[in-house]
Amino acid sequence: MDLRQLNALVAVSESGSFSAAADVLHTVQSNVSTHVARLERELGAQLIDRNGCQLTEEGQAVVDRARRIAGELEAIRTDVAAIRHEVVGTVRLGLIGTTARWLVPLLLGRMAERHPKVHLIVVDATSTSLEPQLASGTLDLAVVNLPIPPTATDLTAGPLFDEDLVLVVDPDHPLAKKKRVTMADLDGMALLLPAPGTAFRMEIDDASKAAAVTIVPRAELDGVRLMASLTFEGHGPAILPATALPAWLRDRWQLVMVDGLPRRKVGIAQRRRGLPGAPARALIAVLQEVIAENLSDREGLHPPT
Repeated sequence: MDLRQLNALVAVSESGSFSAAADVLHTVQSNVSTHVARLERELGAQLIDRNGCQLTEEGQAVVDRARRIAGELEAIRTDVAAIRHEVVGTVRLGLIGTTARWLVPLLLGRMAERHPKVHLIVVDATSTSLEPQLASGTLDLAVVNLPIPPTATDLTAGPLFDEDLVLVVDPDHPLAKKKRVTMADLDGMALLLPAPGTAFRMEIDDASKAAAVTIVPRAELDGVRLMASLTFEGHGPAILPATALPAWLRDRWQLVMVDGLPRRKVGIAQRRRGLPGAPARALIAVLQEVIAENLSDREGLHPPT
């Protein structure tokens, strides 16, 4: 087994065909086919279904490992460069949508100033989408809701900040005139809710259970930004993180504090195995720095508990 074989398999899985993989690798199709066939013989398993050029179960397992190997090789190069006092390389960062909106502009400016030779790739998605991408090696780091699910055994995470959860309603809603309500005021109310099983939904469910109230799902959605968009389009009130409501919409929607709701915990996740490369470590340091500098200026954000 060698790197050329692994690279060929990954290229086929990502490009969708042997010919396209050859273009990506700047070689001919026969070379790609040979590398994949040798890898299959060595492992004693078919890795690609030639009919649809899709990975088999065994092939997916090999590709997941191959991506991690590629990440470690890149980390070797970047670590050596960092020892020479120059952080160079690429970092693939995933962020949950509402956090990305205010955090990415701060990151771009500070990274350009501090580490101009680090190329940042940002993926905006939900925690449930980012976590498997991080585990497979597609991402280097991810800013996600905490806690990490027990099933994500390959991941570890540290806290970045806590965020108030608030009820967002239109000005005509019966609760719009109140600055603060209790969980009892939400009993029987139809709300746009996070998808079951997500960290965000579990926080709301735990608070509802503790207060002995029932919240009716108007719809269940995997994605805070989608929930916010639907709320702002008039499809129903929702419990949202404080940063989900941008400043230019504050005069059109009412934020109501709810006693009994916990704060959302947001953290930075990475793979448990393997040391992040120098660019990823530099990004983590800058991320923590800009968050610490800006927490006091943003309503609803707090240092992590």
